[in-house]
Amino acid sequence: MTEKVKVRGLARIAGWIFVLWGGTIAFKGLFDSFFGEPEANFYSPEKWQFVTQEQWTRWSGFEMAYGLASIGLGWACWEMAKLLPEWIERNKHKLDPDFL
Repeated sequence: MTEKVKVRGLARIAGWIFVLWGGTIAFKGLFDSFFGEPEANFYSPEKWQFVTQEQWTRWSGFEMAYGLASIGLGWACWEMAKLLPEWIERNKHKLDPDFL
């Protein structure tokens, strides 16, 4: 007895997850670099006392790089999904009662 398993859809779903997550993080990094500031500024007597602007800019650059890398990984998942078959057939596995 065989069963059909969808293969290409799994890679496409992983690609969407990476692209959505990367887009969110890249947007946050872009926002932080121009408009954002660390929470430490709200609690310090002077702005940029605990976290310097240089450190904050470096952090927002890391966020943008991480987000863009995640988007690239999602795109790579989509491209690799084109090489996969839509469905595969395999032998249906019977659950072993001793395993559960």
